Amino acid sequence: MKPLAEQLDLIRRGAVEIISEANLRKKLEQRRALVIKAGFDPTAPDLHLGHAVLLRKLRHFQELGHQVVFLIGDATALVGDPSGQSKMRKLMTEQEVEANAETYHVQVKKILLDKPGLLERRRNSEWFGKPHPFGLKELVQLTSKYTVARLIERDDFQRRLKAGQEISMLEFFYPLMQGYDSVMLKADVELGGTDQKFNLLVGRDLQRAYGQEPQVVLTMPLLEGTDGIQKMSKSLGNHIGIAEPPGEQFGKLMSIPDTLILKYFTLLTDEDPTRIAEVERQLKTRSVNPRDVKAELAERVVAIYHGPQAAAKARQEFAKVFSQRQTPTEMPTAVLKADASGRVDFIELIVDEGVAETRNAARRLLKQGAVKLNGVKLSAAKRPLADSAGTLQVGSRHFRKLVAAG
Repeated sequence: MKPLAEQLDLIRRGAVEIISEANLRKKLEQRRALVIKAGFDPTAPDLHLGHAVLLRKLRHFQELGHQVVFLIGDATALVGDPSGQSKMRKLMTEQEVEANAETYHVQVKKILLDKPGLLERRRNSEWFGKPHPFGLKELVQLTSKYTVARLIERDDFQRRLKAGQEISMLEFFYPLMQGYDSVMLKADVELGGTDQKFNLLVGRDLQRAYGQEPQVVLTMPLLEGTDGIQKMSKSLGNHIGIAEPPGEQFGKLMSIPDTLILKYFTLLTDEDPTRIAEVERQLKTRSVNPRDVKAELAERVVAIYHGPQAAAKARQEFAKVFSQRQTPTEMPTAVLKADASGRVDFIELIVDEGVAETRNAARRLLKQGAVKLNGVKLSAAKRPLADSAGTLQVGSRHFRKLVAAG
């Protein structure tokens, strides 16, 4: 086991706050495997680099010999976390939650060590549903241990109350459910984003109320997405999925604002702090091109999820397409379909290929000149099938090899 000072250095890396570090030190000095908890509500099917910030910190604890509990909030996802919300969330169905949860089990293996004693997968439906239903008796006991006054102190709720916006009883219940998770798992440490601080502290209070030693709370910063402004989110379209292909990951990482380079290096890689400090100095003195630093960052991140060879290939392909203005060596194939008049609807094709979510979005891309066929901008949405084969390019990253059906 590493010396205590080295353990703390690793745990502190990238962290915003530890409540409290003195308690964490005491737990580490016991020289036992701690229970490290982090909950993930399966509200979307894919984990992204924003989730990876927490997952990588869990990995750090694993490397120190502690047991990580990857908790899927399949029960809490049905309620909806009010953290950072300005209005009530739309409730999810059990089917949606279950489908999303299944993808999480596969994706976490890209980051966490899947070994006995280091990783335990749990679901909070274990105590909020089958096989141990959470009934009226348990509900009365739980709600009696926390006050409405404490819940209303929450900043999110205060803003909404002042704005005259409604808050459902379910939203009041969510932090109690998350805190009860810590009671059931007897968590020593719980991790979460800075927006989760209130929920994490409720867990400490409830553990005390149930006669347990309160968990240490460790908060990590929220990771801005490719737009450099909003928290990374699939719903905002600014996410980088950990299961996305190497080329897609690399291209998205190259598109982040220069201001996020250091943050991404710190939170998404294990780059030595001295190297990060050197990068910071180089960027400040403008002795290096930020594009070159981003390429280094992108290659390191892609290597984590796809291996060094795939990362190097993604970097070469990116240089080929964006610096040398050539088409990719490999690209997906799209089969052309003609309508009754024998023409191909490129608006429909772009949507079918997942490059644009809606026909209106595809039309905007066409109007902006972002759609090219064999290097020439398309001026019309439809063209004859015989003139539609070749290479389709949408924006700077999306390429398709077009072939006629049959």
